[in-house]
Amino acid sequence: MLKQQRTVQKRVSCSGIGLHTGNRTTVTFNPAPINTGIKFVRVDLPGCPEIPADIGHVVDISRGTTLGTSEAEVHTVEHLIAALVGLEIDNVIVEIDSNEPPVGDGSAMHFVKALTKAGFVDQNSPRDYLVVEEMIRYDDIKGKGIELVVLPSDEFMITFMSHPKRSAVGAQYTVMFSLEDEFVHEYAPARTFGFLSEVEKLREQGLIKGGNLDNALVIIDKHINQKELEYLQNLFGLKDPVTFGKNGILNGTPLRFPDEFCRHKTLDLIGDLGLLGAPIKGHILAVNSGHAANIELVKKIRKVYQKREIKSKYQQIKSKDFFLDINAIQKIMPHRYPFLLVDRIIDLIPGERVIGLKNVTINEQFFDGHFPGQPVMPAVLQIEAMAQVGGVLMLNTVSNPEDKLVYFMSIDKAKFRKPVIPGDQIRFELEMLQFRRNACRMQGKAFVDGDLVAEAELTAIVVDRNKRRRTGANS
Repeated sequence: MLKQQRTVQKRVSCSGIGLHTGNRTTVTFNPAPINTGIKFVRVDLPGCPEIPADIGHVVDISRGTTLGTSEAEVHTVEHLIAALVGLEIDNVIVEIDSNEPPVGDGSAMHFVKALTKAGFVDQNSPRDYLVVEEMIRYDDIKGKGIELVVLPSDEFMITFMSHPKRSAVGAQYTVMFSLEDEFVHEYAPARTFGFLSEVEKLREQGLIKGGNLDNALVIIDKHINQKELEYLQNLFGLKDPVTFGKNGILNGTPLRFPDEFCRHKTLDLIGDLGLLGAPIKGHILAVNSGHAANIELVKKIRKVYQKREIKSKYQQIKSKDFFLDINAIQKIMPHRYPFLLVDRIIDLIPGERVIGLKNVTINEQFFDGHFPGQPVMPAVLQIEAMAQVGGVLMLNTVSNPEDKLVYFMSIDKAKFRKPVIPGDQIRFELEMLQFRRNACRMQGKAFVDGDLVAEAELTAIVVDRNKRRRTGANS
């Protein structure tokens, strides 16, 4: 049965201090219309700037997930977003009067309780699930033993394995089979944790200003003397002395679950996955994952989803051999014969790279006058074809690409290594080097039978079709 989108029934607030900033803060959850998603509003700043809770607005992942725009930021949002995901809330406006949500007891339960108190209401629109159809994988390249795999599944599931190198914490393992049945009681209460050896360093970095032994589990991973215990007492501003717990936790704070550390890592992962902007149907297998890896996985999933959306929008004939055929290309590009110089798009990774083909035939009009008797494709048209392939990549970085044009602005480092003649098939490979404010710089290479025949760096800009520019050459 299809589930409907959901929002909160009424306004509700919760207050406290931020974990890292130590700032006193209040968050207020507000009902929101269909397809709003999750949006933060900094009500303490002039103009009340909005910050969408999506992967495109992640600005820092050093000690938690931070979202931001040029006007404002919100730090350590993962527990709050996890609560919204876990309660299957799709649309909500989160007003916040500081730069970090309250940490509560270090878990997501203070948000869960507030949201449950507000109640939920189904909306007159179905949830748009991101359905995983093929394996998606992220492997950590730094040798930290981090691995994330997403497999097709009819439900959202997480299997998390944690085996940190620190001997103070052994290997832990947990499986969440059902978000609806297990999140509130089995994962939302799991608290954040840190290692004793990191506490002083984090404070020196200006972090965990709001951290104490009531909102974080501190794992004893080194030997310390009585003087250092007194230092920790002063550091956390405690009235009572700090003690070694027999369970390996400062002050012997009891664990809520034997595998609480692993469950909290799962909670963080749920929060970071909420930045996809759509609920997911897939089974996530995670090993030693943290925020940096989680965010990289979300980026990968998002690109697979965007790629699928683009293909379903433009490509009528399904094929594993190509991504877009000439009919699909003509829906995107304004060019027509004889100046449409790309025949097929083989592959596209939105925002990253594109591969396209141009079949060079003797019937090309330019061969009648360009080296008659010994036809060679003009170098300038090789660059034009390269730019058109790049235009497909650029147009899919913006909404409604069929209403846009790509104008060619500059060529740098152009080199032509071998002639291109009738009968050749040119394979263009372009990589996006930079994209800012609808302007893009791309590195392009052209190959024939595996040999590099041309290369260049191209700069272009996306404009509305109904606007005319007097600079740049239309590509």
